[in-house]
Amino acid sequence: LSDILPSSLDEKVNYLFIMPLHIINHPLARILITQLRNKETSSDAFRTASKRITQMLVIEVSRSLNTELETVSTPIEETVGCKLEDKLTIVPIIRAGISMVEPTLEILPQAVVGYIGLERDEKTAISRNYYRKVPSLKGRKAFIVDPMLATGGSTLKAIDVCIEEGAAEITVISIISAPEGIKAVEEKHPAINVYTASLDRELSSQKYILPGLGDFGDRLYNT
Repeated sequence: LSDILPSSLDEKVNYLFIMPLHIINHPLARILITQLRNKETSSDAFRTASKRITQMLVIEVSRSLNTELETVSTPIEETVGCKLEDKLTIVPIIRAGISMVEPTLEILPQAVVGYIGLERDEKTAISRNYYRKVPSLKGRKAFIVDPMLATGGSTLKAIDVCIEEGAAEITVISIISAPEGIKAVEEKHPAINVYTASLDRELSSQKYILPGLGDFGDRLYNT
């Protein structure tokens, strides 16, 4: 792991991953995650916390982006700075993933956006692809954004789409993740970077993340 695991994790569970897993270990991130978990948090406060934690994740991801030199003129003289070299595409998983698009674009306005609609069957926990609008990703870095990485099924389907579209590099960005979901991604794509703000304890028998925060989309849209 690239960062220290949260102290709240059950020590009896073996969290050994060989994949590049990045967990934000920051006081503000922990505060925001607590707000998202709290069932008393209102929808508007939930949306604000979601936006802020998404931007913290994107800033962390941006450490790996490539830049190139650029000469600009200040009011006083010319100087050499830099600009983004990488071509980026944000790929949200509908519906909850849409909430992470605008905060990401505020940090990376050069990015374009594609969409993948995946719906999980509540009985089988298997995702169904009902919508796909993703431009060619040839030569581009793809950021798959989805607030909850639970079983990993939706994330794996999104990764497959990005590979089919020719993505040069794929990064998964999730607010809360379960070990089972991380392991599922690792088994099929061990080289893919996953960024998350919290690695939770486990999945329930109904495949919900524990302790989690409930249904992200329902709480986000007050439904």
